[in-house]
Amino acid sequence: MLPSNYTRVSEFVIVGFPGLHPSFYQLVAWFFFFIYVTTVVGNFLLVVLFALERSLQKPMYIIMLSLALSDIGFCTVALPKVIARWWWDDAGISFYLCLIQKQLIHYFGTLNSLIMMTMAMDRYLAICYPLRYTKLMTNRTMSLLTAMSWVSAMIAPGITTIQSSQMFFCGPNRIIHCYCDTISLNKLSCADISSQSRVSFSIAMFVLLLPFGFIIFSYVNIVMAVLRMASTQSQWKTFSTCSSQLCIISLYYVPRCCVYTISIINLSISQDFVIGLTLLYSLLPPLLNPFIYCLRTKEIKASLAKWVQRTSQTLHPPHSQLTGTQAACRL
Repeated sequence: MLPSNYTRVSEFVIVGFPGLHPSFYQLVAWFFFFIYVTTVVGNFLLVVLFALERSLQKPMYIIMLSLALSDIGFCTVALPKVIARWWWDDAGISFYLCLIQKQLIHYFGTLNSLIMMTMAMDRYLAICYPLRYTKLMTNRTMSLLTAMSWVSAMIAPGITTIQSSQMFFCGPNRIIHCYCDTISLNKLSCADISSQSRVSFSIAMFVLLLPFGFIIFSYVNIVMAVLRMASTQSQWKTFSTCSSQLCIISLYYVPRCCVYTISIINLSISQDFVIGLTLLYSLLPPLLNPFIYCLRTKEIKASLAKWVQRTSQTLHPPHSQLTGTQAACRL
């Protein structure tokens, strides 16, 4: 039962790093602005490259396209408010806008887990069943799997968002984080939400451990299949093909597992450190994904080189063409 002086909170305050000194606000704002611009531009270039180059329209690159779009979406939802918090000291966010941000933050986080699971499935079929891969994993099949990921990723965050919308907030409104999320909102509720917290935690573990377990299963089988190869050159080539995906998966899951471990065993660690670790697994993979793919994937490097060359020729035609055009104009 609510107290008689209950009033619903209409606005929350994004605190960010509670231990950050005001003299560093502008520097931190510029830092996150740089991350946002670099992430969006890098992933957008990948999207354009995948759309224009027919040689990249394959199952594996459909996953990369989906991951690039997801990364753009996550950073666009999370970072503008973080930047405004420290750039213009605009820390307020309305109740319903906070719920929308929370929904989308967890949506893109869930979507990334499902995309990485699909990525591991693709590599598992390609390496463990190479003769059947082209029949099992077509562009249509991969498009269907990624579409299912985009749709089903909305379910788990939707459950926790509905719970948050029904909670009672009667006073404390300072979110000790850089954006709205389930844990931060649960801490501000005035009612007993132990059952809701257990549901939220169970959903988070399901979203984390199910894809992670399948990823481990896939790559254990991939390693076993590679070790059975007779040629050392074939082994290194196969490992090189999977290395970029393993880098992304490690950047995403290792810090995330550390954050969940800290919350489970109740370690006495500063909130600034936990927030920084959360931002590490949230922002670093989207920032590095375009660079990892461009540096580690030969087809993307070749397509990017051809694209740059064609663009350069369009902007700066060869001298012979200019001469011919000038001669025609004279005639």
